[in-house]
Amino acid sequence: MNPAEAQAVGESLYASGFRALEVPLNSPQPLRSIEILRSTLPADAVVGAGTVLSVEQVRSCHAAGSQIIVSPSTNINVIKETVALGMDSFPGAATPSNAFDAIEAGAKNVKIFPAEQVGLAGFKAWTSVIPRNIRLLPVGGISEENMFEWAEAGATGFGIGSSLYKAGRSLDDLKKRADKLVDAYRTIHEMRKSA
Repeated sequence: MNPAEAQAVGESLYASGFRALEVPLNSPQPLRSIEILRSTLPADAVVGAGTVLSVEQVRSCHAAGSQIIVSPSTNINVIKETVALGMDSFPGAATPSNAFDAIEAGAKNVKIFPAEQVGLAGFKAWTSVIPRNIRLLPVGGISEENMFEWAEAGATGFGIGSSLYKAGRSLDDLKKRADKLVDAYRTIHEMRKSA
């Protein structure tokens, strides 16, 4: 996403039901996009930064208005700075050991990344040892077709990437994809409530 499209993309995703949006730091002018989303979306929209690799980036994202920090790795210093600044940390973990390191550093959410590599069987094993109060969110290869499998395995949320947004996609295409993902998520939520 770039700043020129941030408001339109954010409003479209919000209208479809997304309440948390991540701007990857490897996108054009990401801090400006974060500022735009924070100033144009309703107050219940959570805007965050992704692909955050350093403490300096955490501070820059916080200054731009980021509310969450998403990382591809378990960088203890990034987690601690994120928590110290009052933001939620979503560190990436590829093993249960990574996840426990993240939890010890203060993370309440763990991004299972890459989820495709961990696999459903591996993820199920994680859920037997990770404390239940920790949110586990698979990222990487998640789509409306496989969300149910991951939810049954214990996922408490999802990080959605290219199955939702890619540069050059029309807003109509984005909305169709967003609607399908939100419908799948709501179905999962309703199934859990009735169980």
